Amino acid sequence: MAFRSLVTTRTLTRGAKSVGLGLRGLQTFTLPDLEYDYGALEPAISGEIMQLHHQKHHQTYITNYNKALEQLEEAMTKGDSSTIVKLQSAIKFNGGGHVNHSIFWKNLTPANEGGGEPPHGSLGWAIDTHFGSFEALIQKMNAEGAAVQGSGWVWLGLDKEFKKLVVETTANQDPLVTKGASLVPLLGIDVWEHAYYLQYKNVRPDYLKNIWKVVNWKYAGKVYDKESP
Repeated sequence: MAFRSLVTTRTLTRGAKSVGLGLRGLQTFTLPDLEYDYGALEPAISGEIMQLHHQKHHQTYITNYNKALEQLEEAMTKGDSSTIVKLQSAIKFNGGGHVNHSIFWKNLTPANEGGGEPPHGSLGWAIDTHFGSFEALIQKMNAEGAAVQGSGWVWLGLDKEFKKLVVETTANQDPLVTKGASLVPLLGIDVWEHAYYLQYKNVRPDYLKNIWKVVNWKYAGKVYDKESP
């Protein structure tokens, strides 16, 4: 039975501060608060998964990202080109993990607070225009998310250059922007095993089927309205 955490994330991250690093003014990053308790997305996503995903996995990306940025600062100060190049993969992976998860938490909300309610307004119209229907979009994202080999993400994005919605997948922790500079993420679904394995084992399609019950389409709609050309 999945346990419910009665501790809010605000308590867990209280007192966290961004601190300037060196003369270049690089800053550390801190774990963002969630706007709901860990158990609030049950039964779609268990409280145990949410707590581990947020406290352990996301925090690890942040910790390693900050460490890589500190090392980059030192290497730049020393003019160590070799180390600067070597650090790029760690920065991309861990920085991407922080960026992606920060979006992911906002893409979710409890069912009793609107989670799962279909998008309305301009985003709803755009989905019908580009995919035929809301149901067709979900089927496409489920199919492409299930087909990701290994670990990665499936995204609904806005292509600002071509003024259209797109579904894309990215490997590992690559952000959507790695697929195109004009792409803005509206909704990202984590298909790494750590996002679902404790509850759904290795049946990723079941996880993808149920996560729609807690998707925050209101947030996606706000981003679409803000970013639409």
